[in-house]
Amino acid sequence: MRKIFFREVQRFRQPLIWLLIVPIILLQWWGAFQQLILKKPFGTNPAPDAMLLIFWLLFGIGLPILFLALRLETEVRRDGFYFRFYPLHISYRKLAFKELQSYQAVKYSPLRDYLGWGIRYGPKGKAYNVSGNKGLRVKLQNGKEVLFGSQKPDELVMAIEAARERLT
Repeated sequence: MRKIFFREVQRFRQPLIWLLIVPIILLQWWGAFQQLILKKPFGTNPAPDAMLLIFWLLFGIGLPILFLALRLETEVRRDGFYFRFYPLHISYRKLAFKELQSYQAVKYSPLRDYLGWGIRYGPKGKAYNVSGNKGLRVKLQNGKEVLFGSQKPDELVMAIEAARERLT
């Protein structure tokens, strides 16, 4: 049985992101309703019904489902630090403790340091974040740095230390 020292699940909750995608979703629903149900062309140069249906499925249905399903899961287990950005990562990715050169709880700016939220590549390396401005910055043995967003970064550090102590 695997021992879990720490587990955190975070979802996209930033109002800014939802303010950007909700109009896209509503536009797709309105366009599909107007053209497919009311039989009134949507716009001055309407798309064929089949194309409108595809866009509605992708952006009116798929986009909200994706954003509701997206979550960053982090776990500290006996043998390492595990993470996944579901549904983009179906299974967990593992960083063995021996791969960690250093780690620390940090405050950061998602927009300035990593150019946004999600799986990001920015001026300060790679980041996995979904909300907030706190996280765990990890420096790997290969010299790369990765940031994992966390609402409880101090607990995360303590869990890694506790799990590493159990290994020795």
